[in-house]
Amino acid sequence: MSATVQNPPHSNAKLVQEERKQRLQRIVRKGLPPFHQTAIELANILKGTSPDVHKAGKLIRVDPTLSSQVLRMCNSPMVGLRSRVISIEQASLLLGADRLRNLALSSSVLEFASKALPEAEMAAFWRHSYMAAILTQYLAECRRYFEKGQAYIAGLLHDIGRVPQWMLVMEDKGKAANLPPDGWADNPSVECGYFGIDHCQLGGVMAGFWDLMPSFIDVLNNHHTPELAKHDSILVRLVATTEFFLLAQDAIQLSPAGSQDPAEDDAPASPEDAALLKNIQKMKQLGEGLFGEEEWPNIEVSLEFEYKRLLPLVQTGLKGVLALER
Repeated sequence: MSATVQNPPHSNAKLVQEERKQRLQRIVRKGLPPFHQTAIELANILKGTSPDVHKAGKLIRVDPTLSSQVLRMCNSPMVGLRSRVISIEQASLLLGADRLRNLALSSSVLEFASKALPEAEMAAFWRHSYMAAILTQYLAECRRYFEKGQAYIAGLLHDIGRVPQWMLVMEDKGKAANLPPDGWADNPSVECGYFGIDHCQLGGVMAGFWDLMPSFIDVLNNHHTPELAKHDSILVRLVATTEFFLLAQDAIQLSPAGSQDPAEDDAPASPEDAALLKNIQKMKQLGEGLFGEEEWPNIEVSLEFEYKRLLPLVQTGLKGVLALER
């Protein structure tokens, strides 16, 4: 009788990882909800020195879904308009080209994610993406980056590769043994160990399918590895600085110490503290590279102020928008 040859455990794990990777690639090719092409058209119409707000308003108005989403967000506390907006024409006049484009793209990302993710995950994903958009644009203004509108879009889209990952996790939710480890989301090394591919690579593939600009593809691919930027290293570093800032803020909020940063000269008390310290160090390194060692501490303080000022507005506004979105 011939002996049965069994694969070693690490070989089986590799096979499972490869199977997950292939499933993710199928989701990206065929299983993702549609993204509003109108929003991408709007980004092109409203960029440059002579944006056509009237043409953009007409484009939004003939798309009932996008039109209603833009009006809902326009009337949310996140935007902060003093009077209620009842038409796209009025929104166009009140918002101007930059804010109208940003609002249309934000609405499209919200709709895209809401069709794929459970409400809790969707809310966390969108809050992170929206804050990244606003704060990246803020840093771009501080840095006098030539195209602050691109900074907003890059911040908004940087984590879009997390959507297919969540779709795969939700497919496997009933199989507890197959779920990824805690803390996997927005952690490329853990994602690679489980999925065989991280959200940065997935986002770059999605951006290519959507025919986005090379600089945006660069951001999606490299916002965790800005040293690998190929097309626009300033834009990638602006998004990366914001990303590590937000990851640090999330970790601080969840830490038992109650928003106490671990001291750099102390040994971290836990893996969570070690991860927090690593994100703070990366943010500092990037911030000093963009603004200089003397200027960065002031920029960081103002960034924290903007974050604390905006977060309650975003959270309040998100509840209202989600209530209508579902």
